[in-house]
Amino acid sequence: MGKLTGFMEYERIEEDYKPVPERLKNYKEFVIGLDDARANKQAARCMDCGTPFCISGCPVNNIIPDFNDLVFQADWKSASDTLHSTNNFPEFTGRICPAPCEAACTLNVNDDAVGIKSIEHAIIDRAWTEGWVKPQLAKHKTGKKVAVVGSGPAGMAAAQQLARAGHEVTLFEKNDRVGGLLRYGIPDFKMEKSHIDRRVEQMQAEGVTLRTGVIVGTAKDPLGKDSKVTNWAKETITPEQLQKDFDAIMLTGGAEQSRDLPVPGRELAGIHFAMEFLPQQNKVNAGDKLKGQLRADGQHVIVIGGGDTGSDCVGTSNRHGAASVTQFEVMPQPPVEENRPMTWPNWPLKLRTSSSHEEGCEREFAISTQAFIGDKGRVTGLKTVRVEWKDGKMVEVAGSGQTLKADLVLLAMGFVSPVASVLEAFGIEKDARGNARASTDFTGGYATNVAKVFAAGDIRRGQSLVVWAIREGRQAARAVDEFLMGYSDLPR
Repeated sequence: MGKLTGFMEYERIEEDYKPVPERLKNYKEFVIGLDDARANKQAARCMDCGTPFCISGCPVNNIIPDFNDLVFQADWKSASDTLHSTNNFPEFTGRICPAPCEAACTLNVNDDAVGIKSIEHAIIDRAWTEGWVKPQLAKHKTGKKVAVVGSGPAGMAAAQQLARAGHEVTLFEKNDRVGGLLRYGIPDFKMEKSHIDRRVEQMQAEGVTLRTGVIVGTAKDPLGKDSKVTNWAKETITPEQLQKDFDAIMLTGGAEQSRDLPVPGRELAGIHFAMEFLPQQNKVNAGDKLKGQLRADGQHVIVIGGGDTGSDCVGTSNRHGAASVTQFEVMPQPPVEENRPMTWPNWPLKLRTSSSHEEGCEREFAISTQAFIGDKGRVTGLKTVRVEWKDGKMVEVAGSGQTLKADLVLLAMGFVSPVASVLEAFGIEKDARGNARASTDFTGGYATNVAKVFAAGDIRRGQSLVVWAIREGRQAARAVDEFLMGYSDLPR
């Protein structure tokens, strides 16, 4: 497996970043991928560990030791083929996946894990450069028609797999462009949208029909009637029409209902959901003209929510030229290093510092917002208190209250459920969290309670990772193919 003593001879090699002053001037990607020599050394660190936990740690079960070995042998074409055998869009995951595979790497028990994500990134970029990524046309057409509703990574993966199985696939998207949160959520500096556009061209060449600006069900804005979303659908199709026109329907929308913070002063101007703020900048980057864009120029910004969405708000605010950016997290600050014997091979709890944090951000942990305060109807600050955990409960720390200045507050506390109107329009049963109820077992996998309607991705499992969405889209595609044909040759 690569170089048998490589893990003892070579240290982990990280991808480089362009300097902060340079990358803050634009919204371009700034990660400098591994060249051939560094990728070779990184791949050489992969151990012949017998049981590769990295594969089970990866939601799409990438065959990681194999493509590491192929990179070490400089067989990049075979490495690309191996990577694509389990992952439709490695350029997405190679850029924005948190890499649970690396947490599960056997070397991570007592050393630095193999840089699996950086190797994946290098493989797929090489594949596009060399022209190895081509449409995979179905050998036979089945005559079956499938509607896929929602064009995020789950919908894209499902549509591509079903088209390759020979079905006539139509992919519906309520926004004006394909990609879901990849398009209108993930900032361009983390993933430029040209990567989506290339895959869209590939999918169209494979026979997928794209219909954008179409809402299926009730045209309801998930952020509320007063939100600043500007890319809402212009056309509505009823579930009844889809059920009439198609042999199977797959719902692959996201968990778009943002978690709110209902404290006094929430009605003040200047308080917005992250998903009002981030999509607008993506649209501007795409060349669209917006009136009244939400911007952070010269403002004191407070981002409430310590996860990836909050980090994206930090990076975007810094590029706008914010006067200051502070990110709140209600949980205590995690340890800098995880307790590996206690957590490996599972995803560990530890302090994670993103590239956006490094660009300029104050991080506040164990802090809770009690109220928003304002002047003349606009937010000017937040009343906060420190919190701690006692006997499994969060309690306020006496005497820790303070008021912080804020001109713009961005709520990035995650997403609670899919847009209920879509599921209600179809009559889909929901679980306790408001997600579509659909099992993932081998018999009738991903099927809902409504005949010939399936659900996959965040609409079924709740807010999750891009790599989980790709996995669910692929698996659900196999389930739909088997439902239509009685068997399926698609990989599960």
